[in-house]
Amino acid sequence: MTGDIEEAILEMYLSGISVRKIAGVTDALSKVRIGKDAVSRIASRLEEQQKEWRERSLEEKKYPYLYLDATYLKVRWGARVTSMALLAAVGVDEEGFREVLAVEVAGSEKGAAYTSLLRGFIDRGLSGVRLAVSDDHEGIKAAVAGELQGAEWQRCTVHFQRNVLSHVPSSSMSEVAEDLSAIFKVSRHKTAEALAEEFVSVYEKSYPKAVSIFKAGIWDALTYLSYPGSHHARIRSTNMLERLFKEVKRRTRVVGVFPNERSASTLTTEIALRSSEEWALRRYLTMDALQGVEKPNPQLSRH
Repeated sequence: MTGDIEEAILEMYLSGISVRKIAGVTDALSKVRIGKDAVSRIASRLEEQQKEWRERSLEEKKYPYLYLDATYLKVRWGARVTSMALLAAVGVDEEGFREVLAVEVAGSEKGAAYTSLLRGFIDRGLSGVRLAVSDDHEGIKAAVAGELQGAEWQRCTVHFQRNVLSHVPSSSMSEVAEDLSAIFKVSRHKTAEALAEEFVSVYEKSYPKAVSIFKAGIWDALTYLSYPGSHHARIRSTNMLERLFKEVKRRTRVVGVFPNERSASTLTTEIALRSSEEWALRRYLTMDALQGVEKPNPQLSRH
């Protein structure tokens, strides 16, 4: 089998086309008949490569920033179709480059799944995490607190603003959204605190539920202010992972429902890795700014 044909088969496999259909296409287009077994062997080799990647050592680098998030996939489980969580973790290393650390399919997005994920990282040598960024997921928060001693947690500001605004009527959405986003445009903690207090004062009577959510989460959403200002825009949200998930969903749309957990894991992992290949060519953050920054006090300015 030539390299071109094999690459074409792999490309079709990564696009979610079934093994049976790939065999049919290659039989129609090439003079060499390529059966389902050959396609399966290529897929198996891919799985073996991914196994090596998942078990690789993380000891050679430190990862000051760690991003955690999940999306959901439809997977056939016996006679029924169920939603399975696709957990992903991306680290930013000491040189400022992004790296996909894990892409894993889990039965659910419960805390045990994230605890297992982080313990796996630690067993492989993960160290140096100063800030973990995620949405307001209790399982992630518990896993970070339990497994990454000394690391702080940053609540994704994009998710946080959506949560607050979901309790504001559409007629007032624009005005409230503008005042809310203004808090995350300043770089000094004191200024952000003053804007937060003003937000509560202005809207507490009109939208008590929204303000209740705001008060409960604002300080976790402002953790990033204790870090270098040049990093703020990229460490206050999980937008990077959202974009990665969007590409995974786009590439797997043709699949619809994955035939099993194994195929879901193999396909989504390979797509994520291929989509992130360019990360090695472009520095995400200039990490010199982090040198000499004292470890922040988690209770700073929290009321």
